[in-house]
Amino acid sequence: MGGGVTPRVFIVRHGETEWSLSGKHTGRTDIPLTADGEKRVRATGKALVGDDRLIVPKKLVHIYVSPRKRAQRTFELLNLGVQDPYPWAAHGSKDPDALACSAHVEVTDDVREWDYGDYEGVTSPEIRRRRAEQGLDPNWDIWRDGCPGGESPEQVTERLDRLIAEIRRKWNEPAMGTGKHGDVLVVAHGHILRAFAMRWAGKTLQDGPAFLLEAGGVGTLSYEHHSIHEPAILLGGAFVVDMAPEGNL
Repeated sequence: MGGGVTPRVFIVRHGETEWSLSGKHTGRTDIPLTADGEKRVRATGKALVGDDRLIVPKKLVHIYVSPRKRAQRTFELLNLGVQDPYPWAAHGSKDPDALACSAHVEVTDDVREWDYGDYEGVTSPEIRRRRAEQGLDPNWDIWRDGCPGGESPEQVTERLDRLIAEIRRKWNEPAMGTGKHGDVLVVAHGHILRAFAMRWAGKTLQDGPAFLLEAGGVGTLSYEHHSIHEPAILLGGAFVVDMAPEGNL
């Protein structure tokens, strides 16, 4: 493929909630961010979103958000002023100083959190205790075992692979090596975004992961050698600085 800017996919985990703070697995349950969680996400937006920052609003071509309000509120706080109305009833006030962004916002079930089934609202130590009482292997690993009454790793893989294929086909590949913008933003949840990164890199969920994504944290995925066929995890992304043309210095 030719040169040009390689498109990126930014993954953002929703901010802190009371359940993420206590370690309870939060899938379907729709709970709000804490006041501290809102404050931290707002600070993240101010630090990482901007024309000379990691996430450049004018380079975003599409935004995917989970159907859960904790993810939607996180998006609202990220310093991005999208032109269209949100595809949900706003969960809080808008920032009048948010930066203009023309990307379309889409709510998709494909990035809802892993369905924890019987383990919804339960902490990992409690899950291990329950399993021991039930005569099951107490060394539970969601990436290998999934959740009874919820989703298996195979089911999660299927919906993530579908979304990744769409992102590459519709948004990343058309921009590859053309000089056009092709960045995508995904705002969702801890387990599903870690699984998303694994599948992005072509790894099975059972391969890991040792990835961590803090509440309100931002990760970056991209490609090597400007090639849609070489997806990669971008371990360190630099801020963008527009260089003045020679002779204008």
